Amino acid sequence: MLTNEDIQKLIEVFVTKDDLKQAIENLSTKEDVNNLYGAVDSYAKRADSYFQEMVMLTHKVDRNEKWIQQLADKLNVKLEY
Repeated sequence: MLTNEDIQKLIEVFVTKDDLKQAIENLSTKEDVNNLYGAVDSYAKRADSYFQEMVMLTHKVDRNEKWIQQLADKLNVKLEY
């Protein structure tokens, strides 16, 4: 036979309805997840655009450095880096 002490121990171990309600309230919704996906997708697009711009800028700088070196060679100017 269960004593009051045994019942109290069981109550402490098992989840109550209130515990379940509180846990359910704290769960993420589909809308939360979709908002997160949208934010990540937006960031990824901006990052991709940034990286493409950096590649284009790198090519432009390389091209300018090549032209400067060619000019320096024609003018017999030694460039120091």
